[in-house]
Amino acid sequence: MFRFDGSRILVAGGSSGIGLATARLLASLGAKVVIGGRDEAKLERAAASGSISTLAFDATDPSSRAEALAKAGAIDHLVLALSGGKGGGPFPTLRSADLRGAFDAKFWAHYSLAQEALGYLRKDGSVTFVSAISARIAGPGTAGLSAVNAAIEALVKPLAMELRPLRVNAVAPGIVDTPWWDSYDPETKKAIFDGFAARTPAGRNGRPEDIATAIVFLMGNTFMTGAVIECDGGLRLAGSLG
Repeated sequence: MFRFDGSRILVAGGSSGIGLATARLLASLGAKVVIGGRDEAKLERAAASGSISTLAFDATDPSSRAEALAKAGAIDHLVLALSGGKGGGPFPTLRSADLRGAFDAKFWAHYSLAQEALGYLRKDGSVTFVSAISARIAGPGTAGLSAVNAAIEALVKPLAMELRPLRVNAVAPGIVDTPWWDSYDPETKKAIFDGFAARTPAGRNGRPEDIATAIVFLMGNTFMTGAVIECDGGLRLAGSLG
C-alpha cells in the first residue's frame, strides 16, 4: 500500500460514505487529512474517530469555497466526493429544475472546486473525482444521473493533458451502501440492494471502503493520470440497469 506521510489532502464531501472512508484510509497511511462539507456537527462526528481535521463550507457557494480553500492552504491532493440527491427518475417526468439542481450540487461543485483549488495544489499532486457507474450503463430512470456523472468524467482526459504534471483521475462506483440511499424506506432499500447484488458478478454491493482503496490507488500511483476506474463489482457487465 502507498504511504502519504506528511501529505496534506482535502477530501470534499468527506463527512460520510465514500469520502469519509477515503479520509480514514488516507489518515491511516500517514496523511494530514481535512474533510469538508456543509454540516459542521456531522463533520465533527466523522473526525472524532481519527486524526482528521474539518472544514465546514458549501461547495456550491463561491464565497464559501474561496474562504475554505484559503483556510486549507497548500495541499498535495484533492478528492472530490460531493454528491447530490436529485436527478433520478423516468425521463418523461424528470423535472428540469431537479436536473439543474443535480448539476449544481455535483458537477458544478466538482468543477468549480477543482478549478479554484489549482492555486493551492502541488503542481505534481492529484485531483480525483468521484462519478458513478450510471454514466457507463444504460439504466432506465437514470438519464439525469448519467448526464451529471458523464459530464464529470468528460473533464478527466482533457484536464490530465492541460494541467500536467498534475494528475487528474476519477473513480466510477457501482451500487454502494452510503447515506445517499437513506431517503428510501428500509424495505424498499433492501429490495433494491438485493436485486443489484444478485446481478453483480462480485455477488454483493459495494462498501465505501471498496471505493476508498480505488481512490487511494489513483492518488498514490504516480503513473496514473487521465483514467476512470470502474469500481462496481462488475455490474456494468450485466448490461442495462433496468
